[in-house]
Amino acid sequence: MLRYLLSRLWQSLVLLILVSMIGFAVLNLAPGGPLSQYTLTPGMTKEALDRISEQMGLNRPLPIQYLDWMWHLLQGDWGKSYRDSRPVLEIIGGHLPATLLLMGSSTLISILIGTWVGVKGATRRYSVFDYGATVGAMVALSIPTFWFGLVAIYVFSLKLKWLPAGNMYTIGNGSFSDYALHLIMPSVVLALVNVAVWSRYMRTATLDVINQDFVRTAKAKGLSPKRVLLKHVMGNALLPMITLAGLQLPTILGGALVTETVFTWPGMGRLFLDSLGYNDYPVVMGLLMFSAILVLIGSLIADLLVAFVDPRIRLG
Repeated sequence: MLRYLLSRLWQSLVLLILVSMIGFAVLNLAPGGPLSQYTLTPGMTKEALDRISEQMGLNRPLPIQYLDWMWHLLQGDWGKSYRDSRPVLEIIGGHLPATLLLMGSSTLISILIGTWVGVKGATRRYSVFDYGATVGAMVALSIPTFWFGLVAIYVFSLKLKWLPAGNMYTIGNGSFSDYALHLIMPSVVLALVNVAVWSRYMRTATLDVINQDFVRTAKAKGLSPKRVLLKHVMGNALLPMITLAGLQLPTILGGALVTETVFTWPGMGRLFLDSLGYNDYPVVMGLLMFSAILVLIGSLIADLLVAFVDPRIRLG
C-alpha cells in the first residue's frame, strides 16, 4: 500500500508540474499578457509600462518568471490579485465553501438518483422504464448545462415563482431554508449530466454482477430477490462506481464553472470567469492549481477506497 501511495504521489506531482508549466505559459504568452489591464489606464505611457513590468519582474525570461512563481508557491505565497492586492489563497478560500456546497449537493443527487435508475434499469432490462432511462440519459448528455439552467430559471423562477433565480441567499435573510431554496436549482442543473453518466455505468455494473455465479448460487439457496439485490449485487456493483466518482471530479468542476455563472453563485467557477475578464492572472493560476490538486486528490482517494473495500485488490 505504501509503495503504491508513493508511486501515485509521484505521478501526481509530475502532473501538477506539467499543468503549472502549460498554464503559466499560456497565460503569459496570451495577447496582451499580464500587462494588458494597465494598457487601458488613461494616460498610461510606454515608460510607465516598462517601469511596471520591471517592478513585477515581467521583463525577465519566461522560464525565470516561472521558477520564481513556483518557488513562492511552494512557500505558500500564491501571489496577490491585480484587482485589490489581496492574497490569492485568501480570495480562493472565500469562494471555496460555496463551490464545495454546490458540488457536494449535486454529487449526492447524482449518486442517489443515478444508482436507483441504474439498478432498476438493470433488474428490469428491456422494459419501458429501461428504454425510457436510456433515452433520458442520451437527452441529458446532449443538453448544454447553460441552456438547461436558463430554462430552469425561466420556468421555476419567472413563470411559477417557486424558486429564486440566482445568488446563494437573499440579502437580509440568510436562514437555512433560504440557503436551501437557492441551492435547489443550481445543484439539480449541475447534477443532470452526472445522473445520466452514473445511471448508465451503474446499469452496466449491475448487469455484470447479476450474471455472476455467486448471485445464481444465492438465488438457488432460496434467498429473496430483495436480499440478493441489496446484499450480493449492490455491494459488488458499487465498487467500480467509487472510481467513477473520483474521475467525475473534473466534469463536476467544469460544470460548476458554467452553473455558477448562470445562477450568479459566488463560487470558484464564477471567480475564474471574473478573473479572466479582469486579466487577473495570479488568481487564474491559483484557481488552476487548486482545481488540479482537488482532482488529483479525489482520484487518489477513490483508488485507495476501492482497495480498502475490496479485499481482492492488492496494491503493490
